Amino acid sequence: QVQLVESGGGLVQAGGSLRLSCAASGRTFSPYFMGWFRQAPGKEREFVASIIWSGPGTYYADSVKGRFTISKDNAKNTVYLQMSSLKPEDTAVYYCAAPRAFGSVLHRATYDYWGQGTQVTVSS
Repeated sequence: QVQLVESGGGLVQAGGSLRLSCAASGRTFSPYFMGWFRQAPGKEREFVASIIWSGPGTYYADSVKGRFTISKDNAKNTVYLQMSSLKPEDTAVYYCAAPRAFGSVLHRATYDYWGQGTQVTVSS
């Protein structure tokens, strides 16, 4: 069983930065990719970014492209989300996720394992 634990959320002013971390544990952890999603109050959970685990390749939602950077540390089984130039509309609970099998990196249904989420609040 895979466990994902996010950290690094908090309250920040518009224009500020935060870095989220997601530490994965499990007997054998080697997913095809990992992703970050977010869910704002009253809205659907949406894709933010993903990264190929055993090679290059990153993907971003248009709304965060150029402001957010996803990265990984394979030795630590950890994925990061560096968020810069934050906007109030980035306010949400951020979740990291990993799939059991290959599928579309963009779609929530692809992912089987989810963290508990970390709150990010951006004040104007």
